[in-house]
Amino acid sequence: PSVTSSQELTEGQRSTLECSTPYVCPGGDIVLRWEGYDPRGSEVSSRVQLDTSGVSSQVNLTSSFSWKDHGKKLLCKVSTGSKRASTELVLRVRHTPKDTQVSLSPSSGNIGVGDNVTLSCQVGSSHPPVSGYHWYKDGVAVGTERVLALRGVRREDHGRYHCQAQNALGTGVSPPVTLHVFSAEISASPAAEVREGTATTLSCDVPGREGHPEELSYTWYKNSAWLKEGPAHTLLFPAVTAADAGYYSCQVTNSQGSDTAQPISLSVTYPPRIPTLTLFQETQGGRLVIVRCTVDSHPPATLTIDRDGAVLATSGAQVATLGQRLRVTASRNSLRLELRDAGPRDSGNYGCTASNAHGNASAAKILEIRAAGLLVQPSEEVTEGTAVTLTCVGTGDTAEEPLYAWYRNGRRLREGSFPTLEFPSIRSDDAGTFQCQVRSRNGSDTSEAVPLRVFYPPRPPVLSTFLQSQGGRLGIIQCSVESDPESNLTLQRGDNVIACTQGCPQATTSPRVQVTRSYNSLKVEIRNVVVEDEGIYVCQAKNSQGSASSTVDFKA
Repeated sequence: PSVTSSQELTEGQRSTLECSTPYVCPGGDIVLRWEGYDPRGSEVSSRVQLDTSGVSSQVNLTSSFSWKDHGKKLLCKVSTGSKRASTELVLRVRHTPKDTQVSLSPSSGNIGVGDNVTLSCQVGSSHPPVSGYHWYKDGVAVGTERVLALRGVRREDHGRYHCQAQNALGTGVSPPVTLHVFSAEISASPAAEVREGTATTLSCDVPGREGHPEELSYTWYKNSAWLKEGPAHTLLFPAVTAADAGYYSCQVTNSQGSDTAQPISLSVTYPPRIPTLTLFQETQGGRLVIVRCTVDSHPPATLTIDRDGAVLATSGAQVATLGQRLRVTASRNSLRLELRDAGPRDSGNYGCTASNAHGNASAAKILEIRAAGLLVQPSEEVTEGTAVTLTCVGTGDTAEEPLYAWYRNGRRLREGSFPTLEFPSIRSDDAGTFQCQVRSRNGSDTSEAVPLRVFYPPRPPVLSTFLQSQGGRLGIIQCSVESDPESNLTLQRGDNVIACTQGCPQATTSPRVQVTRSYNSLKVEIRNVVVEDEGIYVCQAKNSQGSASSTVDFKA
């Protein structure tokens, strides 16, 4: 049989295919038919021509072919008896691109920031062939190649992608595919810097968290220390405090792996707390007064130091005109004021006020500066024989020559116009508590009491013995010494150590011997004294300055 049809069929249009033979057998059993077509929606009609114009047998197949019929083979068969013949027809159905799909690679595992990703636009069938491609992300055109390559993926690349394939007849559109970029990021609401007491939320998100195909777990850290973990992607602070400030990070985990967000700094602002005001007086070598104020606040506070309401210094600039006597040092939330050659005129009520955008706070202390001060050179603790000078320091405000009175342990030593008391070679009995008094026409003032300590080696110890014959023959040997610092006293007879004031494990102990220790003194009681207790006893005293010893003959 012969087949007649147009070379190209068009999807959706009804077309007729003709199958015919050039002969007819009236009354015979010739059968002509189509095979391989879908009877649904198809019509088959037959016609026989037997006249002077020609002879033929024809069967027509009328149908509306779809893109799925493209490339399909139909057979036109003729048979008579056991004889058969057929002709094959391959359908060419013109149609727009069909079965358009997006293929994502890699297709498994988490896709993180920096990974390389390709999306391919795949077409199941197209006749004529595809002539162009268009890519869209969230409805916005992003490419025109069959393969969309994303090198070094960013968080912003997360979204829904679809492609369009075009040919001469139209366009095929793929279903959207979501590219999940597994990248954790922390955000703060209402802001990363908030006022103390504000309700604050930190959120740890990966793009498309709500539509993520897997269950997510969140681990929170503060200043790199573990804080909490669970399914909650938020960290809530109903009323944030200054202690909540710090660096926060989170780790998001699913079955494919995890990703850790870059830390975010949560800054909490608050008004100044009560300032710490410190007053320090240095009377040695120049009468220096230091006023220091520190405070806790965020943002940093402006600090102001005043005396009796008059501003002396601020953390921004020097205000008072005090000449060379004033030195101001400022740093973050700290203000230091130094007053040199300080005197009674600098006494008063010193206050510190701290203020920032959220409020202010203040503190105050009273400073009383004496007119007289006592300076000891080279030190308040010296060794015997050192040259020592005590200087009575006044304010220098008086125009006349003042008088200086000296006191030791409350007893008056001398008075004169010289402000110094000198000891060319100081002795142990010169030690004591010294004061000086400055007198002038404007009045008088007495310095603070300053102790002067003189270190010296032990003097020869004083050894005494006592023997009581009544009620059991009790013998007492006592050793005492003068020294500074305290001496270690050791009592021994021959090579046997009897007792020490500061411990001596080598001492020979006896239940008859009782030891009493005190400052620079050692007392030994021997009960039931016997002849063997007689002999020469030696008491040795030793300190950091030297040593001395004495002996006594104890007789029973």
